[in-house]
Amino acid sequence: MTGFTPEDLDVVTGCVVDAWRSGLDRDWSVPAGTVEWSCTVTATHAVDAVLAVAFFLASRRRDGYPEWICAPAMPEGGGPEHLVEAMEAVGRVLTGVVATAPPGTEAVIWRRPRVEVRPAADFAARGALEMVLHGHDVAAGLGVSLAPPAAVCARLRDHTRGWPHWSSPGWRPAPTTDDPWSDLLVGSGRA
Repeated sequence: MTGFTPEDLDVVTGCVVDAWRSGLDRDWSVPAGTVEWSCTVTATHAVDAVLAVAFFLASRRRDGYPEWICAPAMPEGGGPEHLVEAMEAVGRVLTGVVATAPPGTEAVIWRRPRVEVRPAADFAARGALEMVLHGHDVAAGLGVSLAPPAAVCARLRDHTRGWPHWSSPGWRPAPTTDDPWSDLLVGSGRA
């Protein structure tokens, strides 16, 4: 099996955007699935998280995160349609940053439990994991379906196996079954 790719990230982006778009007429002030945040706050966080991953790689920093990160803000009078558009845009940004990184490009991908430098290919998987799991939270809160393709979920699960987030509180190593989407949800404490 090959690793998670920028093309896979495009598929995840499309799935999340389609799910959120199908819930535009729903109440985005309700809790996002099992998290305490509203769907609006969770979606804003997801957009920020994916943009941050792109920014980390684009910075090429190897000693820590870039010094400046600006979280996106909902435009005055904005609504869920702006969040859908923002997620689609940041998905494209991350895909572009990963796909155009020269061979051998590395940057800091996370700093907990320690600063770790990883190759560009890992940034697509990190961003996709943020996007699809928070995307699931929002979709669950809205009562809409989010079902990424099994092959893409399997590559994401397998690519991220052994990453430190799988040992975070509430998480456990994602199981390996014939339902990789469920494996990601179970591993992240969402099922």
